[in-house]
Amino acid sequence: MGSYRHERIDEDTAKELTLIIRTLKDPRIPPFVSVTSAHVTPDLKYCKAYVSIMGDEATRKEAMKGLTSAAGFMRRELSKRLKLRITPEITFALDNSLDYAVKINNILKEIEEKEADRNVSEKEEE
Repeated sequence: MGSYRHERIDEDTAKELTLIIRTLKDPRIPPFVSVTSAHVTPDLKYCKAYVSIMGDEATRKEAMKGLTSAAGFMRRELSKRLKLRITPEITFALDNSLDYAVKINNILKEIEEKEADRNVSEKEEE
């Protein structure tokens, strides 16, 4: 299997999983859940989907439980939407990259504010 085909399968799987998750009626899954990426093994038997969940830690844990319990349903839906010989078994992993980006952004804002305060104090001394 060519790498371009494998990349396309990963992208299509992530896109379709996001659409399937939006149709779930499980109250544990908040409306702001998205699949950031999906990695399907070359033999198409397993898929690890990285999900981003907005909310606190308790909300994330409950959402992960809801997603795990709906994995069979999502696999069946995925088999209907993607034309693959084998439909992968889905496992979910929490993607914390958005939290990391927010943390870095806050640090940069603090540095910027300190620089602005220092520049103001230097101008006042002159």
